[in-house]
Amino acid sequence: MFVPDLLQGKRILITGGGTGLGKSMARRFLELGARVAICGRREDVLEETARELAAETTDKTGGAVAWKGLDIRDAEAVERGVGEFWAGGPIDVLVNNAAGNFLARTETLSHRAVDSVLGIVLHGSAYMTLACGRRWIADGRPGTVLSMITTYAWTGSAYVVPSAMGKAGVLALTRSLAVEWGPKGIRLNAIAPGPFPTKGAWDRLVPEGQADLWESRNPLGRVGEHRELTNLAAYMVSDQAGFMNGEVVTLDGGEWLAGAGQFNWASQLSEEDWAAMAPGKKGKG
Repeated sequence: MFVPDLLQGKRILITGGGTGLGKSMARRFLELGARVAICGRREDVLEETARELAAETTDKTGGAVAWKGLDIRDAEAVERGVGEFWAGGPIDVLVNNAAGNFLARTETLSHRAVDSVLGIVLHGSAYMTLACGRRWIADGRPGTVLSMITTYAWTGSAYVVPSAMGKAGVLALTRSLAVEWGPKGIRLNAIAPGPFPTKGAWDRLVPEGQADLWESRNPLGRVGEHRELTNLAAYMVSDQAGFMNGEVVTLDGGEWLAGAGQFNWASQLSEEDWAAMAPGKKGKG
């Protein structure tokens, strides 16, 4: 459904681009002609990913992969790092993908645990967005920011409270700057993914032997495939989506809606339960 040169000439910077969904997005963007830069804290992983992606795609599309070790929790490091990426040519698209999360009873969390998640999710996304936004504005250039959030940014969620706090902040950042920076030609949007298996998230968030819970609670009865998300991301950062601004697209198979409906629990009723509630089977009143 995509023309091969959809992202031709665009320079795209992805945080947390060495693994998981970040790596998958980098691959898809390269396939569509973009030049991609990835950053994260583990330089060995970034180097290996850049080498792998370059071998897969650059001969076919002419894309290129740059990488840099960068701790986005450090505002000064972000400013230096973005400046170095910019030296190779202005960045056209920023993808705020880096995240931190773990499953825990909230009363057991230390302040360091809270700060760790907020530092990556909220502060890191803000630092990266501001570092790119200032440069776009100073140069009079258009720009695009795509952030990965989650549906519990608006519903909240027990046992991942720091992540919910951080993602809610990124949602507010997205919608606020979409209005403030829109007149300057800068678009900000977000994707709220449901369960898309990645090794890092699955190891931290899914108890051993309980991965099937993700499928059983989803109306489509399965988890997402990376290509489904990367195709959406490619469209949203492309010029084809030039009128989309301040939007959050949920891609979760209907999972959050299934949990939000007051009577959705009825999907667990047996045939006998339904028969017992049929007209004439229950008393009036």
